[in-house]
Amino acid sequence: MAVEVLPISPDLDRLIRQRGRDLRLRQVERQHAVKLVNTLVTNLQKFLKDNKEQPFFRDMSVLTTGSYYELVKINKPNEFDIMLKLKTPRLAWTELKDYNGLFYTVSLTRRTRSEIRSFLLEDELTISSSKIMKEMHFLVRKFSAGEGHWVVCKRRLNSPAVTLAFVSENEREEILSVDIVPALEVPQGWPQAARAGPVVDKWLGKNARRKFLSQPVYFVPKRPKQRNLSDVEKESWRISFSHIEKEMMKYHGNKKTCCEGRTNECCRKLCLRLLKCLFEGLKETHQGKLSSLCSYHGKTVFFHHLSVRCEDSLWTPGQLSDCFMKLLGDFENAAQLGSLPHFFVPDFNLFSPAVFSKRSRLFLVEVLRNQRESGLPLLQVQRSPPALFYTPALPPQIEEISAEAVTPLNHDTMTFQTSSFTYSYMTLACVIVFMAIGCVFRALVQ
Repeated sequence: MAVEVLPISPDLDRLIRQRGRDLRLRQVERQHAVKLVNTLVTNLQKFLKDNKEQPFFRDMSVLTTGSYYELVKINKPNEFDIMLKLKTPRLAWTELKDYNGLFYTVSLTRRTRSEIRSFLLEDELTISSSKIMKEMHFLVRKFSAGEGHWVVCKRRLNSPAVTLAFVSENEREEILSVDIVPALEVPQGWPQAARAGPVVDKWLGKNARRKFLSQPVYFVPKRPKQRNLSDVEKESWRISFSHIEKEMMKYHGNKKTCCEGRTNECCRKLCLRLLKCLFEGLKETHQGKLSSLCSYHGKTVFFHHLSVRCEDSLWTPGQLSDCFMKLLGDFENAAQLGSLPHFFVPDFNLFSPAVFSKRSRLFLVEVLRNQRESGLPLLQVQRSPPALFYTPALPPQIEEISAEAVTPLNHDTMTFQTSSFTYSYMTLACVIVFMAIGCVFRALVQ
């Protein structure tokens, strides 16, 4: 049964618009965070190119991905994704059974004497995802030892990333994090499961789809989440379309003029930000019960929604509330039906019981319905992550943010505190003087 989108009350409309404004990133915080991340990436590239222990990682290049670079990050610029593209000989891949085109084993087409030999399995052809990740962790940990406040986070079993966190001086507060993901580039065509390309003909046009298909795809070292994996599955790779997703987010309009100026603005990305905000609220409120829910579910339903509601005229800023409720309704429908096809690999269902338990999915349907019927109360809650100010002394390696850039904040704070103390002291002194004068005057009168 399809979810019925009810008329939007003035209060709900006002709430959605206000919450949308609150989700914007502050320019000053963006500047501080980007300087830190850019310096980190530059230093990491230099370290890898100069390292003598593992020459395979020298010939690599950087690709920025993720919500910050897609301009859909919410609340704080505190999470960044960096893909390290590793150069390899010609590759072949084999789709893993039971995963509908999302996971693969990746092999060389012929034996080689190049540096990649250290990361092959016993057959001297299959590339080991676990060996790549182990070496990536080792190199990044060695690199971080000289990077001041940057520390390597504990490795997550199913994560394809090595995570670096920038922490405060006492190392108790994480300011921001950077996920560094090694990736194998495949320029010779897409796997069969994705070869039809994304369904964007009516939305972005046939030329855009052909352009996407002409680009390479990437394999990242991520294994399936199931238990009791076979040896083959433990060494598997997941296909990634992060670079295509980033491009689709950038050129998101039905016409090329979309969002080129204030007169051509649309509310597409703002709708996705609001959906991500709601997801965060649901996960915080129902900890543990919605652990399978992630922002990629929102991005996937967003792409499907845009491929149907294509015209720019349907996404004007004045229609924000209506557009968001329609998007939310589509996601609730998908959860209700238990069907959310991967946008690039349509045979893979993001709501299949193997990756999203039926119990969690039905609970998600229930809380989504409650939110919709009660006026989205989770959008009213202000969840404020740690502010991105840099009070600790920055390490000498980070030259782009000087001490002067940080000093005004501390100086203003100290000045305010000193002024407040002086004012309180003077007020107290005046009260004491007046009381003393009063006592003397009363004694003279008597």
